[in-house]
Amino acid sequence: MRALTILALVFLAACAQRERVDFVAGTAPGAVWVPILVATTRGPDPDQPDIPGWARESEETFGRYTVSIPPDRERGEITRPRGRRAGNPERDFMLANAQQLSGPQFEDAVRQRLNEQAPDEREAVIFVHGFNTTFVEGVFRTAQLDHDLNLPGVMLHYSWPSLGAPLAYAHDRDSALFARDGMVQMIRRVAAAGPRRIILMAHSMGSHLTMETLRQMALTHDPALSAIGGVILISPDVDIELFRQQVRDIGPLPEPFLIITSQRDRVLMLSASLTGERARLGNMPSAQPVEGLGVTVVDVSAFSRGDGHFTVGSSPALIGLLNQMGAMNAALSRDTAGSVPLLPATILTLQNTTEVILTPLTEDPARRRSVVPYWLQRLTGSVDGATAAPSVR
Repeated sequence: MRALTILALVFLAACAQRERVDFVAGTAPGAVWVPILVATTRGPDPDQPDIPGWARESEETFGRYTVSIPPDRERGEITRPRGRRAGNPERDFMLANAQQLSGPQFEDAVRQRLNEQAPDEREAVIFVHGFNTTFVEGVFRTAQLDHDLNLPGVMLHYSWPSLGAPLAYAHDRDSALFARDGMVQMIRRVAAAGPRRIILMAHSMGSHLTMETLRQMALTHDPALSAIGGVILISPDVDIELFRQQVRDIGPLPEPFLIITSQRDRVLMLSASLTGERARLGNMPSAQPVEGLGVTVVDVSAFSRGDGHFTVGSSPALIGLLNQMGAMNAALSRDTAGSVPLLPATILTLQNTTEVILTPLTEDPARRRSVVPYWLQRLTGSVDGATAAPSVR
């Protein structure tokens, strides 16, 4: 018991260190400021009045946070101060400002941001973080995805009360379910701001929260559900049989509906072992377990490094590939819903379910041709032979 108490204190101390926020004192040459609008069901942090903590709060709160992204970093990387070192905007992610908003102010801010976009890009992308994530880590990740993936529309963040501790898996699962009502309320407010559509992008345990939120909205016939025009689940920490049941309850899924998987995801391997399963939705060995559901499974195993749990947002090679091919925007485009973006990949189809196995680009033209299916090459409209390949700069 004494050992468990010591471990708990160590992890709570580590959580407090990770939650510490450094504000920019002055701008750094080349640093980029990214504004993020946030809705959260986290209670206030007693040590940082402007920053929500990890306690659960039934009353949803809102805010506007501006993230300073340093100029010299690798795509996908989020650099933070270590130990007691103060943040440096030339090398660290930091906050430039934090402003609390009321519900109506949040809605107005979303509407204003949407009106700043081109008419065909007035879309709202809501990112939902995963397990073991502090508030500021979720905000920084949202800004990083917005900056690195060049997503269309306005990037927003829903922050649910994760404890931000690696041993708090059960706590976080309960917190994810606790946060369903808050996510429904956020979707309603964003829908009221008049976007062309809402895209939900969720990571890890946030995917479980997202599916439960969609299920709740479907069962209650919530009109805001019709505003959701796309879903991306990144490394979803979801039981596969539960996912199939959720899909049955939701009914017709928003299109496109993408599931980003990796068979090298060590975090989901551990999650599966803890739950007595062979795999979770995010590391299933193929798309066969979800065949017939009308989803697209994108396997990014070839790009996974380290724990492999957030490859689509942290792999410089994959981010570069998506940007070069315009694949992320194509995948989110309503006009191409259900189609596969032009990528070096192997494409498989299983009863209304598509599996896309991505392959890293190579400088060897012959190798590149071998991994790009012929029919995808023909989609470029610039090939006149079966051996031609799309040009990559």
